[in-house]
Amino acid sequence: MDGYKGLDRVTVAEAARRLSVKEQAIRKRISRGTLQHDKDEDGRVYVYIASGPQDEVQSIDAQANTHLEALVNTLQEQNRFLREELARKDAILLNMTEAMKALTPPPQEMAPERQEPSETASEVQSDAHHLPPEPQEGVQRPWWRRMFGS
Repeated sequence: MDGYKGLDRVTVAEAARRLSVKEQAIRKRISRGTLQHDKDEDGRVYVYIASGPQDEVQSIDAQANTHLEALVNTLQEQNRFLREELARKDAILLNMTEAMKALTPPPQEMAPERQEPSETASEVQSDAHHLPPEPQEGVQRPWWRRMFGS
């Protein structure tokens, strides 16, 4: 206990009471190595905390809280900035999309053209057994006809 001058050796429960936190918070500080501690022969954990008045301990906690508040404020400001930046970029993308629509003409609707029959039905029947029918322009033959040549 020589290296712990000015510190009280207390149980985890007493340290939690003095620091106004839960025992679990004290145990977490021990596991992180932010509180000095040791164990006795029975395995009981003792924590070393400032032996000064309660105001001194609360002052240390207040400083830590001030630091955390500053950190939270910084993160909130960054979050606000990023949200504004996203909104700005969304507006730019919307404007670009509208400009592209204005510059690009709409696609022409392709109306199916009616083709006049050039041959009579009897002429088609007489030629049908000699040559395979020619595919119409714009109509693609099925893959199996292209593959096997029929």
